[in-house]
Amino acid sequence: MSTERHPRHRLDEVIHSPLRLSIVSALSAVEKAEFRAVRDAVEISDSLLSKQIALLEQAGYVAVHKARVERRPRTWLALTDVGREALVAHLAALADITQGHRTALPAAGTGSTETYAPPARV
Repeated sequence: MSTERHPRHRLDEVIHSPLRLSIVSALSAVEKAEFRAVRDAVEISDSLLSKQIALLEQAGYVAVHKARVERRPRTWLALTDVGREALVAHLAALADITQGHRTALPAAGTGSTETYAPPARV
């Protein structure tokens, strides 16, 4: 057995959720975004976005800034440097899983191992 661990072990459990991955990915394209813009881009409710942001903020991946604009409360979200690094590492692990990783599988009926590579895309 290879001593190299499967790339799935490098996946970030905080970011791996489809909702949180969508939020972090959306924020990675901008310096900061208003809460409502993220909500609309990711197509989720206010309460669900609030819950996901709380988890991302606790992990240090998202910074939340609240202020008033013309007497109305506004919330801005920004991906932190730690969050950006976590996203890059997570995406690299996904790429290794889906594109470049080779898995040693036993050859049928031989008990030996051969290297399995997914078929090339045509």
